[in-house]
Amino acid sequence: MGRTVRIAPSILSADFARLAEEVSRVEAAGADWLHIDVMDGHFVPNLTVGPPIVDALRKVTTLPLDVHLMMTNPDAFIVEFAEAGADYLTVHVETCPHLHRTVQSIKERGVKAGVTLNPATPAVTLSEIVRDADLILIMSVNPGFGGQKFIPSSLQKIAEVRGLIDRTRSHALLEVDGGVKPDNADAILAAGADVLVAGSAVFSGDDYAAAITALRAGHAPAARTARIAATR
Repeated sequence: MGRTVRIAPSILSADFARLAEEVSRVEAAGADWLHIDVMDGHFVPNLTVGPPIVDALRKVTTLPLDVHLMMTNPDAFIVEFAEAGADYLTVHVETCPHLHRTVQSIKERGVKAGVTLNPATPAVTLSEIVRDADLILIMSVNPGFGGQKFIPSSLQKIAEVRGLIDRTRSHALLEVDGGVKPDNADAILAAGADVLVAGSAVFSGDDYAAAITALRAGHAPAARTARIAATR
């Protein structure tokens, strides 16, 4: 049986002057989640949104809010983002010296906990936390800006993490963010992803429903999925 494919449009590529309308459009177009990139200007070279935007979005959508904390000190903001209405809070291995404690802190607030890796961070760093995480996010570009090209070597990491999740019987979903397009969605899903984050691939065109359908249609045929699983 194939895995369920979830599409999470990233508001980083949306028109912020009419954000509520943009969210309404992707919700009507069939989006499963809404991805919110929080950048602090320190851990990544950009500055984006904070808890007030999450709170505002919570008021206008029923979609799960998938909040990615690209921050040097995410622990200081867990309570604020949880109270703002985040459904998932994802933190970076690279910024959390006490990662297990951070994950537990997120869960204690009734929010699902995600853990993410930058492109140069090896999959093995997840080995001690994968059973505790609700979501694993693989960055397939260097975080900080939308519209970047997918790093091809990310496919091997996605497959490695899929294998780790399966071997440990973790319940974590596997999410991929960065350069995700209809023309590479098939390979990403075949490598083991459950959730595709897409910014420009959705928001750069006029037909959001067609874009989301094209991404979802990238689900690998069962035979191809079986071949990839056999190589793990």
